[in-house]
Amino acid sequence: MNVILVDDHPLIRKGLFSVLVGEEGLNIVGEASNRKEALAILRSKKPDIAIVDLYLGGECGLDLIAEAKSQGVVCKFIVLSSSPNEENFRQAKRLGVSGFLLKESVLEELVHALRMIRNGRNYYDQRILEVILKSPSSYLTRGEFETLTPKETEVLIELGKGLSNKEISEVLSVTEYTVKKHVSQVLAKLNLGDRTQAALYANAKGLVRYTVTGP
Repeated sequence: MNVILVDDHPLIRKGLFSVLVGEEGLNIVGEASNRKEALAILRSKKPDIAIVDLYLGGECGLDLIAEAKSQGVVCKFIVLSSSPNEENFRQAKRLGVSGFLLKESVLEELVHALRMIRNGRNYYDQRILEVILKSPSSYLTRGEFETLTPKETEVLIELGKGLSNKEISEVLSVTEYTVKKHVSQVLAKLNLGDRTQAALYANAKGLVRYTVTGP
């Protein structure tokens, strides 16, 4: 997986580079300090994923991502933020980012996030999800978790891991039709709009725990 680093601080870029360069399956193919440099690298190198700082000096990393997508750039993005700001996370989600991590995260967590994204899943920092869960206006506070049956809870947990209906059916040893019914019940009982909201809900509730160690 080819990766580029976008941060206006050279020391941070070098630190990320030193950690990721030895990670099996990851190739650092470029570095950028601002929007213009990043767009040029995205177009020329066509990386699989870009790790983007939320604030690039006087520029915003989310604006960079929006512009890249408007230009047809096909790339997954991880946003690094210095604070768990709910609106920044919501905007990042609207842009379809694959990851959102706080800068205070341990470097192993970033590596873990990259592995998950490489496997087609998303990764969002537990701390930002906890902030959203406490927001009175958040959809993550809707519905009654206690109304779920044990099997519906199991399905919700697997949704939180980003699994498809087929994958969930294999994990829980039930049919895809049964999984589909459970997913519909989970969304209805929790007043959630789609699978993405269900996944965020599961993570914000702390139902999904990931290990950041190991290969």
